Amino acid sequence: MGICGDPSYGLTPCQPSNPNPNSLHQKENTDSKHLVPRLLLAFAMFSCICLMAGSITVVCRRRKLAKKGREISPEDFVSIWNFDAKVAFQDVLYATENFDEKYCIGVGGYGSVFRAELQGKGTFAIKLLHRMEDYFDIGAIRHRCIVKLHGYCSHSQCKFLVYDLIERGSLTSIWHDQEQVKELDWPKRFTIVMDIAQALSYLHHDCDDPIVHRDIKKLSSTMVLTEKCDVYSFGVVVLEVVMGKHPGDLLPFFCRTEQHTKLKDILDQRIMGPSTEKEKDIILLVLVAFACLQICPKSRPTMQQVCQALATRSLPAPILKPLDEIKLQQFHDFCGTIQNI
Repeated sequence: MGICGDPSYGLTPCQPSNPNPNSLHQKENTDSKHLVPRLLLAFAMFSCICLMAGSITVVCRRRKLAKKGREISPEDFVSIWNFDAKVAFQDVLYATENFDEKYCIGVGGYGSVFRAELQGKGTFAIKLLHRMEDYFDIGAIRHRCIVKLHGYCSHSQCKFLVYDLIERGSLTSIWHDQEQVKELDWPKRFTIVMDIAQALSYLHHDCDDPIVHRDIKKLSSTMVLTEKCDVYSFGVVVLEVVMGKHPGDLLPFFCRTEQHTKLKDILDQRIMGPSTEKEKDIILLVLVAFACLQICPKSRPTMQQVCQALATRSLPAPILKPLDEIKLQQFHDFCGTIQNI
């Protein structure tokens, strides 16, 4: 059944197995002529759909922000200093598109930091806080080594701080930029460490109530929040400045009491070696770092003691040797002297 063949035998005529090439060519030309308009039409429709979707998204976001702004009443705010609370809150919402991730420039233990261009006021860093005590008096913080804080807004929906924006970013970003690394010679690195030490000493010892920063390095968030937690994190930063990178997995290595590695082997090799007179500063930085990284918190120095040691630049005589002769073991042996300098 269904077999084709000669009609004289009562079979259905078979179709030719090799159709006319000319007819195939004509069919291909016809298909090609219709393909381009179809593709253009499909692309135009797709573009229209994307444009409509984008427009709807923008309109909805603007309406959402406008509605959020209208819902805000001045009595909902606790604010201090230079900014009017309601205006600042609305400006920040619009500038960051309701704290959209694309404006986020950093994340820390207390919150996320956003870049915000506030119309008529300039560009600022906005720290959106994960949590914050309403009675925490940050208004009293005034120090040349601490970024200027312009304002604080508290609302039922969120709390944030308004800071000056430091354009050049963090140390971590600088370590990955070969040109910027070269700018940080050893004298500048010593100054950076000194400024951080003074800022922490101010927070710990010169404020009415001691303030634990906690946000110097994220490993620190797992510790009990005391001043000695900041001291440990400071030690990590000092090693980072000396090495030109975060010590990371090497931290347990530095905490060992038996080491035969030489000091020169951990120094950042991307910049010129220190002069003979500056070698003493590097030795002091590493000694301070080891003192701050001691496992027992009570054994670590206070930030006041660290500042005193960095300011006097005095060292135990036995450790004053050329860098290629000093082993890391010696820093463990003498790190307890920092408290007595």
